[in-house]
Amino acid sequence: MFDPSDTIVAVSSARGGTRSIVRLTGPETLSVCKQVFSPRHPWAPAGILAGSVAIDEDLTVNGYLYQFIAPASYTGEPLAELHLDAGQVLVEAFVQNLLAKGLRPAGPGEFTARAYLNGKLDLAQAEAVNEIIAGSNRFQLEAAERLLSGRLTQAAAAVRAALMDCLSLIEAGLDFSGEDIEFISTEQARQRLGRITNDLEELLAGSIRYESLIELPAVGIAGAPNAGKSSLLNALLGHERSIVSEQRKTTRDVLSGAWTTDQFQCVLFDCAGLLPAPEDVLDRLAQQAAIEALRHCQAVFFCVDVTKADLAEDLAIRTFIESEAVLYLATKCDLLQPSTLDAGVARVADAFGAVFLPVSAHTRQGLDDLHRCLARTLQAPISAGQATDTVAMTARHKQAVSEAIENTKQASEQIETGHEEVAALMIRSAYEALSAIEAEAVDEQILDRIFGRFCIGK
Repeated sequence: MFDPSDTIVAVSSARGGTRSIVRLTGPETLSVCKQVFSPRHPWAPAGILAGSVAIDEDLTVNGYLYQFIAPASYTGEPLAELHLDAGQVLVEAFVQNLLAKGLRPAGPGEFTARAYLNGKLDLAQAEAVNEIIAGSNRFQLEAAERLLSGRLTQAAAAVRAALMDCLSLIEAGLDFSGEDIEFISTEQARQRLGRITNDLEELLAGSIRYESLIELPAVGIAGAPNAGKSSLLNALLGHERSIVSEQRKTTRDVLSGAWTTDQFQCVLFDCAGLLPAPEDVLDRLAQQAAIEALRHCQAVFFCVDVTKADLAEDLAIRTFIESEAVLYLATKCDLLQPSTLDAGVARVADAFGAVFLPVSAHTRQGLDDLHRCLARTLQAPISAGQATDTVAMTARHKQAVSEAIENTKQASEQIETGHEEVAALMIRSAYEALSAIEAEAVDEQILDRIFGRFCIGK
């Protein structure tokens, strides 16, 4: 672990811009800034100053100094940002100049780690900072913002308080077991533990598990061979990603591409056409790969050629798709005359008992509607119910809550069999598992592992 008494420095802006940001925090921040920054106006104790920054003894550039006074800064320490109108080479030279003055290079996540150590953030909120940095779409950002709001910590604290109340009553009964005093009955203890277990299970079930959001959502295109899947993939991606052919079974493997819009980003993939009965080994292997890929999708476009007379094949392969979010598409609608299109779509919809969206990869008919439908579908797992108490969880939090659930269940079983001493140990274990969320007794290895995921300068 790093030394929190050092003054640290790091570049906190992305490379390639015309303005760079160099961040400092620690006890020597102000004195070092006075050595390298010359304001146009008199020094102020806080706020933004315009002036010039000394890259070295012979070169200065225009810049701004942002001062944040302890303990009101992000880290809880004196903190400053120097915004330089300079490129990467000059910024690197400037950082070397600061290191020569006794500053230390910041480690990964060290600014946020200091915020945690100085009580500005709890550990769950500190982890949320990294998730916000790593988020690639607004769904991931919404989950991380919930985590940053501290709702998980508040929920865990309420459960821990209930555990401690139950534990204190059970242990009081053990201390006065020789006297005719009952602090809590067996049934009351079981009821309390049952409520606590239910609260934990609801917290886990209703949480936004960030590990499922950190990767881009997957959207599959499924259907019978020659249903227009590859053409649709190419049309949505805007380039030729998949081979298009009138010959059946052209696509054998799973082909994917990143689909980025102003509302979402996802991995869109085309896979082999599904068959009610694969004809050979290649068909069987291609179908297994397709079904496995579709099984892990957040949404599936199910394509049916609206010009087909016999839909028996399509009805059979629909049963292979397990996703709960299926968008039904009547493809190749450009091949029907406008006067017969509505009847053709209605025929397909009646056969499947579902609403079909008519689309054409060639004319792009219906693709805007498809975009909007998918945006709503991808948002649904995050905003389901729009519950204000929904919290976000990382894998570490999920493990802590799962351990607490297991321990409370065991405690209830021990209470029922008359083993109050063992039950008390299980309750303590549940309490300690939840304490890991706030990390009341976290060791340096855990902190290193958490903050080591951050980039330098954050």
